[in-house]
Amino acid sequence: MKGVTVANAPWGREESLDLIQRELTAFARRARAAAARLHPDLPLVSYTLLAHIDHRNGCRATDLAAHYMLDKSTVSRQVAALEKMGLVERHPDPDDQRIQVLRPTAAGSAALASTRASRRDAYRERLGSWTSDDLARFADYLLRYNSAGEDQAP
Repeated sequence: MKGVTVANAPWGREESLDLIQRELTAFARRARAAAARLHPDLPLVSYTLLAHIDHRNGCRATDLAAHYMLDKSTVSRQVAALEKMGLVERHPDPDDQRIQVLRPTAAGSAALASTRASRRDAYRERLGSWTSDDLARFADYLLRYNSAGEDQAP
């Protein structure tokens, strides 16, 4: 299938959906495997949660659970692991002292920056032959795909 573009793809809608499913599954498996190589102390799930906390400039564990459609107990275990690793800490919400807001520690920000740079390098290498237009279209398609499923279970 290398070299086949949308314009000359030999498959129809159902075949395209099957292909998308297979390729996204392969992508997810490669991402999990690559995560361990890029930063062995920061598994993919932990990196993802830490990156979300950082991107949001702090958030609650319930926000993580809702955003990633995860059980609260799963998020709780992941956050506890991040805390144990010294990558996140809890702070009282200034507007409501009963609420705990998760924020990256200095070590968390450093681990995130290191891992982000490694991942960016890996993507840069893998997508190096793509044009800027191809990259922009791919980014747009990913945003569209993920936005369409924000209110749905996977």
